[in-house]
Amino acid sequence: MGAVGGELGYRLLTRLCPTGETGYMTGEAYRNKSKLITMLGPTLPDRVRDKVVIDFGCGPGAEAIELAQLGARRVMGVDIRPKWLTMAREAAEEAGVADRCVFGTTPLEPADVIISLDSFEHFDDPATILCLMASYLKPEGEALVSFGPPWYHPLGGHIFSVFRWAHLVFTENALLRWRKDSHPQQTARRITECGLNKMTVARFQRLVEQSPLRFASFEARPIAKLRRLANPLTREFVTSVVICRLVLRGAERSAVA
Repeated sequence: MGAVGGELGYRLLTRLCPTGETGYMTGEAYRNKSKLITMLGPTLPDRVRDKVVIDFGCGPGAEAIELAQLGARRVMGVDIRPKWLTMAREAAEEAGVADRCVFGTTPLEPADVIISLDSFEHFDDPATILCLMASYLKPEGEALVSFGPPWYHPLGGHIFSVFRWAHLVFTENALLRWRKDSHPQQTARRITECGLNKMTVARFQRLVEQSPLRFASFEARPIAKLRRLANPLTREFVTSVVICRLVLRGAERSAVA
């Protein structure tokens, strides 16, 4: 990581952002929009209608509920955080889809479609998650994955993005010390203990290649304002989001986009 650390790095971070809240990654870009359809495409309702769907990394359940509202026959939201699972159950009840949504730490049955939205940069062990996805996918099923921003994106530091590429400028110790001032309950000694696994585009591709899944389509979508700069050499720094479709190895092959 970065070179600016020690007391200097800590004091600069404190001066730049004394509250510990960067104001980035608020979800404002999806106001009055469906994040699922924005990221996974307008064909998503047809892909999930009357299907059994798993939402890996469901959080408080917003996307799982929307999948049920889009016509999924059954939606299983999977997460490791009990608090979020409780919130998801309550939200599904309020939305009137509790009869088609179930939430837990493990799927109850194989799925026709697996959804993973903004989760692969947070999974503690993404390689294991890919294997789990494969084990819960029906032979002709598909996994629709979208995540971002990746690690080298200007805001790839997520909660540590005091300014663009700040997570690459400051040392890990300086960032964690600054963060602890506003979040004293934080005991992490590494950024990877803060729910951020430093996922890059290349690393994700390697993980999939080593998994029981394969790419049926893949897109490293560039930041809109930097689209003209996007090329294989700059990809890690200008990719806004990764969007892909995964199928089981051995399933009928289709062209990679």
